[in-house]
Amino acid sequence: MGGSSPRLALFAAAAIALAGCGQTARSQLSGTATESPGASAETSPRTSEEPLALEGRYERVIAGVLPSIVQITTTNGLGSGVVYDSSGHIVTNAHVVGRATRFEVTLATGGAPRAAKLVEAFALGDLAVIKVDDPTGLKPAVFGDSGKLRVGQIVLAMGNPLGLSGSVTDGIVSALGRTVSEPTEGESPGATITGAVQTSAAINPGNSGGALVNLSGEVIGIPTLTAVNPELGGGQAPGIGFAIPSNTATDITRQIIKNGKVTNTHRAALGVTVQTVIGSGGQPSGVGVVRVTPGGGADRAGIRSGDVIVSINGTPTPTSQALSEILATLNPGDQAKVEVLRPDGSTSTIAVPLSELPGG
Repeated sequence: MGGSSPRLALFAAAAIALAGCGQTARSQLSGTATESPGASAETSPRTSEEPLALEGRYERVIAGVLPSIVQITTTNGLGSGVVYDSSGHIVTNAHVVGRATRFEVTLATGGAPRAAKLVEAFALGDLAVIKVDDPTGLKPAVFGDSGKLRVGQIVLAMGNPLGLSGSVTDGIVSALGRTVSEPTEGESPGATITGAVQTSAAINPGNSGGALVNLSGEVIGIPTLTAVNPELGGGQAPGIGFAIPSNTATDITRQIIKNGKVTNTHRAALGVTVQTVIGSGGQPSGVGVVRVTPGGGADRAGIRSGDVIVSINGTPTPTSQALSEILATLNPGDQAKVEVLRPDGSTSTIAVPLSELPGG
């Protein structure tokens, strides 16, 4: 459960595809200096006021946002959450809530734990919404537009790492538009996260479900994943963490609050149930089709049970995880060129219209 953040193995880095790059918005700390003609290229010496001004900004952001960060406790562990509205809805990770339906919520500012219940979990995107029975005094966070993020922006990660309530770490936005997959283990649903924000801010066990915050005091991501390095015995790789972008988190949260479930995943689907096929050499060799959804895109295109999907749009799909990551970069309504290996040993490439992945 939330006692540990899902970890992304670095040896699988080749499967982490860049789905996008830097955006057009200015960094919260960026500025442009205009030189007069003939001005010297030398810069003015830095004064002690500059670091003090930045320090003051950190303090104001932390004081403003930390009251909106909560600790979520179940019988299996703990994690973090962000107050979404004054009605008591809290957004967090699906792997934080796990299989639990009742929770204790403690504010970063202290006070007695409050009872809360599950509204709905969206395992495909590793998001969940819970609701506090007594929302008195809760302070909703301000969610920013993650589409305006820029690599290099300073960000703060707020949560409850290792049960240390109200902890804050800092770093930068290291990259944008990552597509990453969680391992399917413990309470982790094995979700594929699209458009993830990579950050150097430390994300430790217990940070999951908390807030990644810019220096305007806006939540721009939900910290979810850390990377691990096999050369360190599977230990955490410093400075490599991933957050679900705020635009995704708020969209899914709104759907759950309004409808009690996710009605539009924005995810593409082939319309098949699959499993990884292991070749004669003991290595993954493709994705076997176990079941075809009647009337779905794969069914209409002629894919059948027993076929093995070996590539999508020319990109190999040795595992079901690789298949999920490729589909995560596509949209419902697109056509995908699917190369399949038939049971008789023949191969064919089929154009498959993609449908929407169900939210359930």
